[in-house]
Amino acid sequence: MHFSTTSRILGILLMLFSLTMLPPILVSYHYDDHQILAFFHAFVITLGIGTLVWLPVRHRRRELRVRDGFVITVLFWLVLSFSGCIPLYLSDAAKLSFVDAYFESLSGLTTTGATVITGIDALPESILWYRQQLQWFGGMGIIVLAVAILPMLGIGGMQLYRAEAPGPVKDSKLTPRITETAKALWYIYLGLTIFCALAYWSAGMTFFDAVAHSFSTIAIGGYSTHDASIGYFNSTLIELIAVFFMFLSGINFALHFTAWRSNSPLVYLRDPEFKFYASVIGLVAVVTIVTLIATESYHPSEAVTKGLFEVVSIATTTGFSTADFSSWPFVLPFLLFVVAFIGGCAGSTGGGMKAIRVLLIYKQGLREIKRLIHPNAIIPVKLGKKPVPDRVLEAVWGFFSVYLFVFVILLLLLLATGLDQVTAWSAVGACINNLGPGLGEVALHYGDLPDTAKWVLCFAMLMGRLEIFTLLILFTPAFWRT
Repeated sequence: MHFSTTSRILGILLMLFSLTMLPPILVSYHYDDHQILAFFHAFVITLGIGTLVWLPVRHRRRELRVRDGFVITVLFWLVLSFSGCIPLYLSDAAKLSFVDAYFESLSGLTTTGATVITGIDALPESILWYRQQLQWFGGMGIIVLAVAILPMLGIGGMQLYRAEAPGPVKDSKLTPRITETAKALWYIYLGLTIFCALAYWSAGMTFFDAVAHSFSTIAIGGYSTHDASIGYFNSTLIELIAVFFMFLSGINFALHFTAWRSNSPLVYLRDPEFKFYASVIGLVAVVTIVTLIATESYHPSEAVTKGLFEVVSIATTTGFSTADFSSWPFVLPFLLFVVAFIGGCAGSTGGGMKAIRVLLIYKQGLREIKRLIHPNAIIPVKLGKKPVPDRVLEAVWGFFSVYLFVFVILLLLLLATGLDQVTAWSAVGACINNLGPGLGEVALHYGDLPDTAKWVLCFAMLMGRLEIFTLLILFTPAFWRT
C-alpha cells in the first residue's frame, strides 16, 4: 500500500475541507451570532493538520492501487467527520461533548440525519447553516464515491448498472473520463439544489430556510433548522415540494444524466430499478393513506398529504417529518421503517440496501420457486430483457447476508448497553440505512443514549454509507499483506 500517496490525498482533502468553515463565518458575521471564533479556529486547525499531512509527501505521485482506493474511501469519511466536529465541539452555543459533536458531524456527512441536539430553533444561524452544509457536501461525496470510485474498485451498487445491468446506464463510463462523469453529476446535483431552494422560497420559506432545507433535501439528509422539521412551516405546498425533490433525489443520478443528455423522460420508464422504486413507494403510500383515512387518524385531505410525505421521506431515507409516524395505528410504523431498508436507487444520495439489490433478490427468489417445479430448466434472471450473470446475483446475496449479519451484531451491542428492544432495533436500522429518526427513545433525537451506544451507531452509519464491504475489507488480514 502506498502510504505516501494516501497521505498526500488525505492532506489535500483536509485543506479543501477547511474552506467549508468559511461560509459559516460569513453567516455568523451577517447574523452577529458570536460564533466566528469557533469556525475560525476550526478552519486553522483543519488547514494546519492538512498541510502537515500533505507537505512531507507533496511530491510523491504514484498510481493508486485498488487497496489504496479502499483505504482512502474509508478515511475520507473518518477524517472529514473528525474535522467536521471541531466547530460543533468548540461552539459555546451547541455545548456538545466530543462524542456528541462527532456523532452529529458523521451523521451529517453520511446524510443520516440522526441528531443529538435538542432546541434546534434556538441555535445560532451559523451552526444551523453548518449542519445543513455538512449534509450537502456529504451528498456530493456520496455521488462521487458511488459513480466514480466504487465502480473503479469493482464494488458498490453502481457496479451493477455500469458493468452488468441492461438499460440506459450500461456503459462503463457515462463520459470518457471519470472526472468528467463526476463533474456532470455534480452539475445535476447543484442544479437540483438551486431549483429546490427557489421552490421552497417561492412557497413561503425565508431565504435562509429555503437554502438550508434544499441542502438536506437533495442530499437526502433530513437535518432541519427547526425541531419540528418540515412540519414547522405547516404548509401543504412546501410538503409537496419536498416530496417531489426527495423522490427525485432518490433516483440514480446517472439516470438523471442520461435522461438529460437524451432529452427524453422515457428513459426513466425503461429503467427496471426506477420502476421498482416508484412502485414500492406508490404501493406503500396507498396502504398508508387508506389506513389513516379508515382509522380516522386525520381528515382525508390531511391523511393524503401527511401519509404521502412520510412514506417518501422514510422510503428515500431522508428523515424529514410532518407527523409522528411512530404513533400511527396498526402496522404503519413498522411498515414504513422496513421500507427504509430498501432505500433509494443505486447511485443516489439515498441509503438502505438500494432498490436494485432488493429487486434482484426478489427475482432470484421467484427463479428458485420455478426451479422447484422445473428442476432441469434453465431460467435466467432478467432486468429488462437481458439476463443478469449469476456472479452478480451471488454478489447481491453475499451483500444481503453480510448486511443482516452486521445488523444483528450491532443490535446485540446496543442491547448490551441497556436499551430496550424497540429503541435498539430501530436505532441500528435508522443508522445503517442512513435514515435518521427511529422508534422508541430515538423517535425524536439520540441525545439521551449512552456514549457507548453512540459510538456503535457511528460505526453503523459508516457501514451503511460505505455499503458494508468497503469498510469490512479493512479488517481482513489478507488486505494488509504485501
